[in-house]
Amino acid sequence: MTNKYIEKLKVFRLKRGLSQEQVAQAIGVSRPTYTAIEAGKKQDLDIGEAQKLANFFGISLGELISGTIENVEKYKQMILSYLRMDISSSRGGKVTKTKLAKLLYLADFAWFYDHLESMSGMQYKKFAYGPVPDTFFRVLDELEGDGKINIARTKEGERDVFLISESESNKNEKITTISDEEKELMTKIAKKWKEKNTQDIVTFTHNQLPYTICRDNETIPYELIIQEDPGDVY
Repeated sequence: MTNKYIEKLKVFRLKRGLSQEQVAQAIGVSRPTYTAIEAGKKQDLDIGEAQKLANFFGISLGELISGTIENVEKYKQMILSYLRMDISSSRGGKVTKTKLAKLLYLADFAWFYDHLESMSGMQYKKFAYGPVPDTFFRVLDELEGDGKINIARTKEGERDVFLISESESNKNEKITTISDEEKELMTKIAKKWKEKNTQDIVTFTHNQLPYTICRDNETIPYELIIQEDPGDVY
């Protein structure tokens, strides 16, 4: 199993005010064994031990392996930022749920391409309809429940279509977690895909290496995007 988690284990532990002994007891290993794990001297950590660590720290296995904790609040503000960019001129400013998901994916992976870290830390999985984090749908429900976005449900032929827009009452909310450089990248992505329909962006992301090389339901490693040509990142 990959050992990328090693450099973050101590951070996860100290953030929760835990000793090495406490973590060792929780996952059923000796303190010297855990010390070796945290120091990177035990390279054969199995999936069972990794899952116990993730459960104990209260994070997902994907977060443990990647060493990145999902920033849900920033992900929400990325959604609101995109909705303020008029990313779908043909729908009066509203965007389909699927297209929005792809734009968020492109922002995270394009940011990683240049900075070796994602904007939100979300762990994207390969699903039939594209790369998306498990939390995407919960986040939309929360934003709708908080009155920050509107989700219009309609039909186009036999398909159910969900059109998303920011609520009028939320448009004065300040975006505080997106840097100017991050916003600039998101703006470039939004401009490129504004006149494209949902199927265009779905086809694009499906043909990218990170999506094609992974198995169904597998977490997509950010590192794969580095192998793309610059013109194919977003």
